Amino acid sequence: MNNLNRAILKIAVPSIVVNITTPLLSLMDVTFTGHMGSATYLAAIAVGGTLFNMIYWIFGFLRMGTSGITAQAFGHSQSDVSAGKEEVTAALMRGLLLALTAGLLIVALRRVIVATGLGIMDVDGATAAAAERYFLILSAGAPAVLATYVFTGWLIGMQDSRSPMWMSLTINVVNIAVSFFLVVVMKMKIEGVAAGTLIAQWTGCIMGAVMIWRRHRPASVSLKKLRDGEALKKFFRVNTDIFFRTLCLVGVTVWFTRAGASMGTVTLAVNSVLMQFFYFFSYFMDGFAFAGEALTGRFIGEGDRVQLRSVITSLLRWGLGLGAVFSIAYVLAGTLSVDLLTSEDTVRTASREYIAWIVAIPLAGFAAFTFDGIFIGATMTRSMLLSMFAAMITFFVTYFLLSPSMGNHALWLAFVLYLAVRGAALAVMTPRLFKL
Repeated sequence: MNNLNRAILKIAVPSIVVNITTPLLSLMDVTFTGHMGSATYLAAIAVGGTLFNMIYWIFGFLRMGTSGITAQAFGHSQSDVSAGKEEVTAALMRGLLLALTAGLLIVALRRVIVATGLGIMDVDGATAAAAERYFLILSAGAPAVLATYVFTGWLIGMQDSRSPMWMSLTINVVNIAVSFFLVVVMKMKIEGVAAGTLIAQWTGCIMGAVMIWRRHRPASVSLKKLRDGEALKKFFRVNTDIFFRTLCLVGVTVWFTRAGASMGTVTLAVNSVLMQFFYFFSYFMDGFAFAGEALTGRFIGEGDRVQLRSVITSLLRWGLGLGAVFSIAYVLAGTLSVDLLTSEDTVRTASREYIAWIVAIPLAGFAAFTFDGIFIGATMTRSMLLSMFAAMITFFVTYFLLSPSMGNHALWLAFVLYLAVRGAALAVMTPRLFKL
């Protein structure tokens, strides 16, 4: 294995561990709540968790934007140590200032946000009251969560994906330990679950700050450097593009769920189960996308076009190989995996009809994930926005044209084409990378 592939795996593998363990935070909340003796608490966690997921999903640009900008500054630091170190520190500070501002705004508006969210979801009285208590406690973690996004993106840009891995694992361990103590030992209800998660979030944030200080020793940066006009323009352009790209992604995701729900409970359940195959595949592909962010940005910052071309080729090979492995695995074990995910015979039977779509997803989607990482590293976020917009239009046009005749198959075809168009559009724009 050559040095470039080792560099890819060094970033990708810890990132995959983070992706797999991150869902444990919400899973633990559900697990502890599920033993409180009332479905109301489970429903409240589901509602409160959905509100937070939507908010934090929208702020995902804090991680992605910070990663690409930092990676390029890191590459520059290889030739100009002093200037490069100032640039990487400035990228961290700008991201943190935005994260803390947004986090404090969420805290200040928490009552308005939860009231609006509960109103839209039309939740019953008991569930709404419990969800509100859960949200109000956990909202105090917003600055920590958003700062952690910045820390993660910055560390990946610094070619360090092990620190985010340890940060994520620590958050989960603390969450399990504290929630167990508060809920099982102290007999607290939903307040104990929320407090356990809140403490874990702040622990992870503090740990991230300590690791950055001890391992990377950020330079001191003047206010003048932070207010540099060109750097600020790039910072806001990158984050704005990613923000609107995320809205397009959310639109597709929400409509996918809504369309499935309109076709009946069984179809909704089938789509929910089958979508887990896409999520599992994405956990692995995102790891290689993170490697793309770090290494593409680094080589652009260094001005090394030879290595840039090599890393893009290597990443696409890894992506294609991984896509093929997952597609073959889904052919061989897709039906068995569905049976493990649900014991409902109606859902199991109905899902057989759609197995072919989950087989198609890895090969149709690997390029989208791979190029996303590459273009984030290159900070070519406007191209990412345009590709996502084209993919979103493809999704909706396909669905509305074919759903009357194809039903749920049209929804899955639209989703597969949406992934394929994202990858194809970015592939067409790839030559622009070498002009940066």
